[in-house]
Amino acid sequence: MLKQTAIENQFEKITGKDLITLGLRPGPWFKEAIKFINENQLIGTDLMNYLEQYRLPEPMALLEKPLDFVVNLEAENELEQNNVAAVLSTMNELMKTPTLVAGVVMPDACPTGKTGVIPVGGVAVAKNAIHPGMHSADICCSVMLTDFGDANPKDLLDAAMQITHFGPGGRKEDALFDFPEELLLEFKNNPLLHDVKSLHLAKTHLGTQGDGNHFLFVGRSKNTGNTMLVTHHGSRGVGANLFKKGMLMAEKFRQLLSPNTLKNNAWIPFDTYEGKMYWAALQIIRKWTKLNHEVIHDGILSKLDKTSQVRFWNEHNFVFKDGDLFYHAKGATPLDDRFLPDITGPRIIPLNMAQPVLIVQGQANDRNLGFAPHGAGRNTSRSFHKKSLENKSIQDVFEEETSGLDVRFYSSKIDVSELPSAYKNAHSVRTQMEQFDLGTVVDEVLPYGCIMAGEFDKPWLKKNKK
Repeated sequence: MLKQTAIENQFEKITGKDLITLGLRPGPWFKEAIKFINENQLIGTDLMNYLEQYRLPEPMALLEKPLDFVVNLEAENELEQNNVAAVLSTMNELMKTPTLVAGVVMPDACPTGKTGVIPVGGVAVAKNAIHPGMHSADICCSVMLTDFGDANPKDLLDAAMQITHFGPGGRKEDALFDFPEELLLEFKNNPLLHDVKSLHLAKTHLGTQGDGNHFLFVGRSKNTGNTMLVTHHGSRGVGANLFKKGMLMAEKFRQLLSPNTLKNNAWIPFDTYEGKMYWAALQIIRKWTKLNHEVIHDGILSKLDKTSQVRFWNEHNFVFKDGDLFYHAKGATPLDDRFLPDITGPRIIPLNMAQPVLIVQGQANDRNLGFAPHGAGRNTSRSFHKKSLENKSIQDVFEEETSGLDVRFYSSKIDVSELPSAYKNAHSVRTQMEQFDLGTVVDEVLPYGCIMAGEFDKPWLKKNKK
């Protein structure tokens, strides 16, 4: 029988059974809620209002027809036509997700995963819902720029090779960067980040850049001639670990609220205990990722005995909140200042190692929803691109595509899937940015050279194949 607490406004200690009687689902939040209720002697309306945050929203059916979305993408050849068709196909399936209210596709869009998975270069806007699958495992993949003034570009690259770290795993114990106590406390106070694995990854992966298309780029400003450093990477293992937890939570909600929704598009309702907790964890991961860029930039500044002239950064793989709307950008650069609480300058859009990094400004409009492209994108998969070059040696392809540049691979093994020909035509992306009003280029960092991961042995892939 329900206790007097909710009926007669007379306080009596409440238990988990009472919460279940009140229609609440059991969960890890029970302990915290029961403690708060009893310590504050909540009764009647106060009790019901407090418990409202833990109630499940109403179930939502998958939409029969996809919502309309904006397409800022055109094909210029047969290869691009196939890519555009695949992007539109996956977006049409994605836009049946019942939480979504708007979507947009950028000129650098390309599909990734099964049909229905948000493409790279896509933005999906959800109401009161966070979709972990729509920001993916590389939470807060981002770029940072530091102006090194009159530094010699070669000296900068040489120093960077000693400071940065690419490849799987983290840093060895004697090469760790200092971890700020304030940030460590935030990790320990968040239920999704205070476990031993998360703390270990946060400490050992700090100052690492991973692999794939992540890079350290050096060039000169077209406007000033100053030497610029641009880094590109995300939240590494600590972000991937949070992503896994987020997907598990979202799947539990999917089974209760919308079982016909694709698993990859499952969501965590924001107005729940889990939603608030996951959102808070995302903000901590954002802080960590920004710090991850900073320690590399500051380490190189120190080694060269230089002082930063200018620094700014932006993520292009994250969830941005505006009221009750959540903008999931899977490879799209936020133009609108409201998405960036710590904005200090324009936005950064890299294209490929042989092309300038674009420095861009712009305003939100109906075509862009407040976003710009995040890079050049791909028309084919990495494996397809590698296969298309089988008639040439790797060294010949490398020399042909990087002539005049100082391009280094951290592993000393060239990764041809990251050479310029693996990406869309940079001129086309820039033209479509202008055509669709997706930001204005205010400066360019002209390429001198870069460091990328290169090919590493990946024992986990061999294990998966077995």
